Amino acid sequence: MSMKLHMDKPIDRAKALVTLRNLNISFPSPQGGRVSAVRGVSFDLGREKLGIVGESGSGKSLTARAIMRLTPAAARIEAEQIWLGETNLLDTSEEEMDRIRGRRIGMIMQDPKYSLNPVICVGEQIAEAYRIHVRSTRQEARVRATDMLRAVQIRDPERVYNMYPHEMSGGMGQRIMIAMMLVSEPGVLIADEATSALDVTVRLEILSLLDDLVKTRGLGLIFISHDLNLVRRFCDRVLIMYSGRVVETLLAADLDRAQHPYTQGLLASMPRIHAPQKRLQVLTRDPAW
Repeated sequence: MSMKLHMDKPIDRAKALVTLRNLNISFPSPQGGRVSAVRGVSFDLGREKLGIVGESGSGKSLTARAIMRLTPAAARIEAEQIWLGETNLLDTSEEEMDRIRGRRIGMIMQDPKYSLNPVICVGEQIAEAYRIHVRSTRQEARVRATDMLRAVQIRDPERVYNMYPHEMSGGMGQRIMIAMMLVSEPGVLIADEATSALDVTVRLEILSLLDDLVKTRGLGLIFISHDLNLVRRFCDRVLIMYSGRVVETLLAADLDRAQHPYTQGLLASMPRIHAPQKRLQVLTRDPAW
């Protein structure tokens, strides 16, 4: 059962930054055969903020990793199309993918503590990411990294350049990750639960930063989250995923007008300050989904 609300204009294929058609991902089963984790996912990404929402295990992160070809070795990826601009990622060699990752598409992970090297200062890690994709001297890379620290609104970037990840707060660590992903100026950015580990104030600062980068640099952002209220306020469009499928696509501003019972169930299960309930609704699942 799948529904789509087409209240926004379809993205022109020629202007799409990412085009995904009929993506299927499966894994081998201990009982034999294969288990489908993502089934028939299709969407286009323009210069916008596209939210992907769903429960844990619905296939959100796996879909994003498939675009970057970062799925586990046991995964079997099948798709009609996976395009990054005019590049067909299905026919791209692993060597070329190494040049594409970071240079044309980047991913911000959930927790910088597990993504940053603890024994290398953060500035050097940003500079290294730049030198991998752009031929430059160490001094040029250092200047570029310092400029990126300043761009993500870190005060005294020259001092922070020489600091180590354990000296960073959660918000600063996430800004470092954003700087590292943007230093080579990719056109597409994937944020996988990038704000879930942050407190509310820092989260708003990071979201404001991402919003500004999308507007000023013309990025395409895929924003993966469990937080429907956050996606409603921050994103332009939303894909709702359930059990590996996209069951509904709609404008973020129209989330309250969702038609699919799964989306309606997710919305109904959230607490509301202005309409308190003694007991929150429990999602009733239908095998037809």
